[in-house]
Amino acid sequence: MKKLFRILNPLLILSLLMGTMPVMVQAQPSQLVSTESALNAVQISAERERIGNLLARADVQEQLVNYGVEMSEVEARVAALSDQEVLQMADQLDNMPAGANAVIGALLTVFIILLVTDLLGLTNVFPFTR
Repeated sequence: MKKLFRILNPLLILSLLMGTMPVMVQAQPSQLVSTESALNAVQISAERERIGNLLARADVQEQLVNYGVEMSEVEARVAALSDQEVLQMADQLDNMPAGANAVIGALLTVFIILLVTDLLGLTNVFPFTR
């Protein structure tokens, strides 16, 4: 049994050392990729795809054509956007109000104005204010 261990022990040690060899090799600092830059690349890729999906919608294309813009020109300009411009455009898209919000806001404003004038006795629109 001791003879078997004398043969197996060096082989096991050698296999462990060979298994850890790639871990002992260090990369050059210029080859390292930070987590932040990797996440930024993924985010920029996702934002480019989101902008592309937005431009692929039929209603958006129709509106651009109504403005007299060629779709090929739009696609070329979007493809030429820098990473910073893509992030800025995505941020602007996130902050833009939706069209339905403007309609609801306008209706709510008209309702409140009519309600206040009705409460002041200037109009007679709503019967529940009496």
